[in-house]
Amino acid sequence: MSLRHFIASRKLFKPLNLLKETAILGWNEVANLFDLNKDVFYNPKHKKIERPVTAILIGAGHRGSIYASYGNLYPNELKIVAVADISIERRNKISKLHNIVEENIFEDWQEVFAKSKFADAIIIATPDQLHTAPCLAALEAGYDVLLEKPIAISEADCRLILQKAQATNRIVGVCHVLRYSPYFKELKAVIDAGLIGDIISVQHMEPIEHIHMSHSYVRGKWHNSKATAPIILAKSSHDTDIIRWLVNSPVHDVHCFGNLSWFTTKNAPEGSTERCTDGCKVESSCPYSALQIYHRDRKRLYVFDLPEDKSKWDEIILAKLKTTDYGRCVYKMENDQPDHLTVNMLFENGVTAAFSMEAHVSYEGRRTRIMGSKGDIIGDMETFVLTDFKTNQKTTWSLKTDAHGGGDHRLMSDWVQAVYQQDKSLLSSSIEVSVESHLMAFGAERSRINRTIEDIRL
Repeated sequence: MSLRHFIASRKLFKPLNLLKETAILGWNEVANLFDLNKDVFYNPKHKKIERPVTAILIGAGHRGSIYASYGNLYPNELKIVAVADISIERRNKISKLHNIVEENIFEDWQEVFAKSKFADAIIIATPDQLHTAPCLAALEAGYDVLLEKPIAISEADCRLILQKAQATNRIVGVCHVLRYSPYFKELKAVIDAGLIGDIISVQHMEPIEHIHMSHSYVRGKWHNSKATAPIILAKSSHDTDIIRWLVNSPVHDVHCFGNLSWFTTKNAPEGSTERCTDGCKVESSCPYSALQIYHRDRKRLYVFDLPEDKSKWDEIILAKLKTTDYGRCVYKMENDQPDHLTVNMLFENGVTAAFSMEAHVSYEGRRTRIMGSKGDIIGDMETFVLTDFKTNQKTTWSLKTDAHGGGDHRLMSDWVQAVYQQDKSLLSSSIEVSVESHLMAFGAERSRINRTIEDIRL
């Protein structure tokens, strides 16, 4: 019998000091060993939903479509009854998937509020810079809200949404999806159970992956921080939130260094052209070739709103590469987002944390190190290893998951329950804590630009 199955079948071997080798375990086995809840996603406050929560989708792009798809998977819990998006392709796709009547298909989100309240809630997944106005309008009209992160692209607007949520007493769930990934959920359970004692410090890294960086933050809609949001907010507010959640204390001080090192004109190879389609002499050897990424490899195509008929894709993709930023040379864009940065944080409970965002890597998946008074944890989004200082016993938890660590629909489950029961406590994060994690990001960006230590206060 393998060690894994032996441990799982014999509860008398729970004490780790009786184990003589590393165990690679699933969560149920870890829960057996430590007397933890076997289902970290189980919430006894969840109730059977007798009537589906009705929701309006404002912003039907990639993220909005994912949240809305919860209604296709669980039609007894959520029904999408309206959609608003400037793209006719996206509107048509969502309306078809959710059988939305013609009168509830809108080109402009403002048209939604020209009608009297006709749903329970609104899902806002518009571009980052277009979150504030529809969110305020939704709260004023009496809707509960699910708001894609970041909450807003300025500290003032984040505070404005917080104030409006408090004044209207509406539910505002923020899409901190990593809180709902099995990796972080179970990591949090282990920490809260005291298995490494008190947290002393945290080291956390977000490897964006070089192609992802070029796609989203060099060529993509977030390439200019002034027009959208700084990368520490647009990308890494997931991470400021997770660190805040694990440490379970307000942050006190933030300090950041970082800059744009590689994706600049001075690094453009000889023979490169303004576009990859312009006869670039180094296109075939360039790791960031738009022709290779989008046309030949057919990756990250969701930005092109392609039709179902794949026979038309070649023509459309090539046309997009000749006319949009996605076909431009990564060294000749107007991008200003740093491609690496580090953030140091001091929390009110004395815990220190170091966060690193790195673009020049070949992999994705957060890396986490948590140092405690009785043990430590090392993890990579699929696996974490807990080492007990007294026994030196190592226990490994492992599970492969999907994008965002499997958190998207688990978040939707809690949000739907919160709206259905009108109970904010069902959400993993309050709007107050969500705003605080954003203030951490804003403070980090100010520190990076001004070379200061920023004092963070909600």
